[in-house]
Amino acid sequence: HARFADATSDFLGMLNLWRHLTEQQRSRSSSSFRRMCAAEFLHYLRVREWQDLVSQLRGAAEGLDLPGASGAGSIDGPVADPDAVHQALLAGLLSHIGMREGERRDYLGARSTKFAIFPGSALVKKPPRWAMAAELVETSRLWARVVARIEPEWALPLAEHLITRTYSEPHWEKRRAQVMAYERVTLYGLPLVTGRKVGYGKVDPALSRELFIRRALVEGDWRTHHAFFAANQQLRHEVAELEHRMRRRDLLVDDETLFDFYDRRIGPDVVSGAHFDSWWKGERRRNPDLLTLTPEALRAAPDAVDEHAYPDEVARGTVRFPVSYAFEPGTAQDGVTVHVPLALLPQVAAKSSDELGWQVPGRRQELIVALLRSLPKSLRRNFTPPSTIAAEVLPELGEGEPLLDGLERVLRRRTGITIAREAWQLDKLPPDLRPTFAVQDGGGEIVATGKDLGELRTRLAPAVQAAVAEAGGGIERSGLRTWPGGALARTITREVANGVITAYPALVAGGETVDVRLLASETEQAAAMWAGTRRLLVLTTPSPVKAITSRLGTRAKLVLAAYPYASVPALLADCHSAAVDELIAQAGGPAWDEPSWERLQAEVRDGVAKATAAIVGQIEEIVAGASDVAALLARPAPSALSEAHADVRTQLENLVGAGFVTRAGSARLPDLRRYVRAMKRRLDQVASDPERDRVRLREVAQLQAAADKAPAPIAGEARWLIEELRVSLFAQSLGTRQPVSVQRIWRLLDG
Repeated sequence: HARFADATSDFLGMLNLWRHLTEQQRSRSSSSFRRMCAAEFLHYLRVREWQDLVSQLRGAAEGLDLPGASGAGSIDGPVADPDAVHQALLAGLLSHIGMREGERRDYLGARSTKFAIFPGSALVKKPPRWAMAAELVETSRLWARVVARIEPEWALPLAEHLITRTYSEPHWEKRRAQVMAYERVTLYGLPLVTGRKVGYGKVDPALSRELFIRRALVEGDWRTHHAFFAANQQLRHEVAELEHRMRRRDLLVDDETLFDFYDRRIGPDVVSGAHFDSWWKGERRRNPDLLTLTPEALRAAPDAVDEHAYPDEVARGTVRFPVSYAFEPGTAQDGVTVHVPLALLPQVAAKSSDELGWQVPGRRQELIVALLRSLPKSLRRNFTPPSTIAAEVLPELGEGEPLLDGLERVLRRRTGITIAREAWQLDKLPPDLRPTFAVQDGGGEIVATGKDLGELRTRLAPAVQAAVAEAGGGIERSGLRTWPGGALARTITREVANGVITAYPALVAGGETVDVRLLASETEQAAAMWAGTRRLLVLTTPSPVKAITSRLGTRAKLVLAAYPYASVPALLADCHSAAVDELIAQAGGPAWDEPSWERLQAEVRDGVAKATAAIVGQIEEIVAGASDVAALLARPAPSALSEAHADVRTQLENLVGAGFVTRAGSARLPDLRRYVRAMKRRLDQVASDPERDRVRLREVAQLQAAADKAPAPIAGEARWLIEELRVSLFAQSLGTRQPVSVQRIWRLLDG
């Protein structure tokens, strides 16, 4: 009997048996067929009853004129579709279906009954997810006999009058432009369908219409081509942008007002995007402006808006920078953001950074109040209440005048009190009143943001250099050992959308060769051009190093080789470079065209040997003194002197490190000799009063930290003043080159 089994259906096993019997009966005699049934353990009388029943059913079907009654598509005709057979059977067995529970072999049946497939079924080894049984028989438990695998969706059209539908989580879907929900379909408690998405418009038209209006029209979560929708969204964006500029949340009407606007105008049957399109197609011919919002309808407080007080861009000279606004307290972008093209970053001075963001008239009064509150108490008490003072001062500020300049002028005229620039404690201002800078590349992408423009320039220096070089149109060259030919332009400009990019060509020293590079600022150009010219002159003029080395005595060679160079030629090469610097200065600076270069080259060729020898004559005492200081520092020192020793060690490395002759220049060599002597005297005397040395060192350290952050020209001048201050504090008897004090240096650093 296993020949007739079907792994998916016991019903199909019976059908296979019927076809086998039909074939055998046609090919055998009656007695042979009877013997075959006995041999195959088939009850002949039951087979005849089965055949008689089929014959009776077929006769009844012919009387009713049913399809298949004549044999076509019948059980002994052509092979029927198994799914069609089971769906036909399922129509009468809807209460005999079951769903397998998890990985167990038990089934949940109609009305919470539980059954298992009878062990004699062909499906018992691999039970399907859903099954249908011809009968449910209860013995030791409830068994399903004659079972077939089914799909639950087959029952949907058959049991429409018996199923129960429930819906959950109605929600708007932008892609479908309609409200969707999850449908659950059950038959006698069995879930035929779970989590199926269906349109909710027919289920709950009122809720679907409300969600369509709120999500699609009020919130704008809809893809559509309608002109009124685009216009309304643009108007909402403009009002929202104005809220960010004015730092208010009450300019745009609330969502309920917008909902009422659309609710009164849209037809009652509009529950989705498709319904709206059909309704609007006819309605817009009669009233095309029916759904178009106006500024008056969208603004809650139209009289409180001054759009001119919040410009779209601010200017620095002839360059204009776009401005954006954000009202997002607690975030990095809160406040005013100035958008600076990468190539224009060098043209915005670090000290003008605040002034760029302070050109928004609508925020100036609030800014003045915050500035007055940032003053030290001794000054602040003269300007109370700050809100009143700010309101009175604001009209007197000149148009385009830097804010701090104008504020100091007006307050001095009104009160007679002069406010020093360093009294304004800008770090105490609220973050939204300090502008944020967004640096953008050529494609408009933001590459960096921050409030410290100087830090941004340092961080983005390579990118800035690349952007500036792009303006040169291929002028850059590498690996030069002679003058590049012709004249070198002082500046190269290129117009861009926001202004003009200015690039500064210069010779840049690059090891054993020289490059032509475009630099970002005039300051960088000046420094690079000098060093590049020096390198090219060293490469193209005879070196006096060998001749000077041969004339030096043994003692001089020993002294010069002691510190900090590895060899005497290395020190003399540094002296050679310093001598070239001296001759460049005497000639009026680097050359910018070929005739000037040839004259400068001739002057260096004629005078470099003498100038180098003069410099070598000055440095013997410096090197000897530096060696003595290094020897003192190498000795073990008490912990009380460690701070002073560490400071002197750093000072010595900075002043008399490798390359010190060129860095200092020939004019500073006498000062270096005095500075080294001052170091030695300090080390000799520090043990007598370590605390006094420590107090003075703190003053120097504060100045040095401020000088490190200052712009290059100021930092260079402050460096030498700080060295003079060290002489004044730690070795006063040696004297200083010029009058110097802590206050003088602070005034220089404060600008």
